[in-house]
Amino acid sequence: MAVILFTMRTTISLDDRLDRQVRREAAARGMSVSAFIARTLDDALKQRVRTEPAPPFRLVTVRARLRPGVDLDRPRALEAGDDESRFGRG
Repeated sequence: MAVILFTMRTTISLDDRLDRQVRREAAARGMSVSAFIARTLDDALKQRVRTEPAPPFRLVTVRARLRPGVDLDRPRALEAGDDESRFGRG
């Protein structure tokens, strides 16, 4: 299957300073001015897409009963209690 790419010719106006920068950067990368501008615009548009906010996160919870003495603000204490019951006091 062959991929056919279509390109459109477009004229843009650049001030002298920007024109010199674009030509210098394109030459340094071994690219034509047209290819450099196209790649730069493509990269800029991709970055814009990446910065759009992610969809809201929805936390799904399950109703459960806690064991007596479990303090969810101290999760390490729960692990320590499990270790003590499994391996005995240190």
